[in-house]
Amino acid sequence: MKSMLKDAAVLLVITLFAGLILGFVYQITKQPIAMAEEKAAKEAYAEVFPAAADFEKLELAMPEDSAWVEEWSNAGFKGVEIVNTLEAKDNAGEKLGYVLTVTSHEGYGGDITFTMGISADGTINGISILNISETAGLGMKAEAVLKPQFANKKVQGFTYTKTGATSDSQIDAISGATITTNAVTTAVNGGLYYFQTQLGGSSYEAE
Repeated sequence: MKSMLKDAAVLLVITLFAGLILGFVYQITKQPIAMAEEKAAKEAYAEVFPAAADFEKLELAMPEDSAWVEEWSNAGFKGVEIVNTLEAKDNAGEKLGYVLTVTSHEGYGGDITFTMGISADGTINGISILNISETAGLGMKAEAVLKPQFANKKVQGFTYTKTGATSDSQIDAISGATITTNAVTTAVNGGLYYFQTQLGGSSYEAE
């Protein structure tokens, strides 16, 4: 009995000590990690909206009313989340467009998060991937294969193809990574839809 109590006491001390160490390490690393994430985000904003001199975060969030949730889901964006919205401004403080941070919860390896810049006329300047954990050699090619295809496009929405894109609204899929391609393409379309329905953005109309 005494042996059991002694072992329990030793285990308790070890657990408390380990907890204190983890807490101490967390406090030390919390600020550097937050600063690194902020720096990466600012670089991503500048990448997708290079013409902007400043970015102002807007207090906008995904609407929570049931009608909007149903509309968003029916539009095909149930697995897409708009994380935050920033207004891109020029040196005079005039609005140039928006930068959205978008997350797809439909990636093969988990969430895929990226920023996308949209000019006031509805043109996508580009996307910048912040977080992705897809399969090496397949879905991880999103940076090299998918990302460039969205730049400087003004379309209502995108579809992907495995036989070669023939228009601005088509994206060449990553070979062997349809799930990743679909996740990114759908999330970009979700960002466009949010821009058009919640931000008063221009909706592309074919000439």
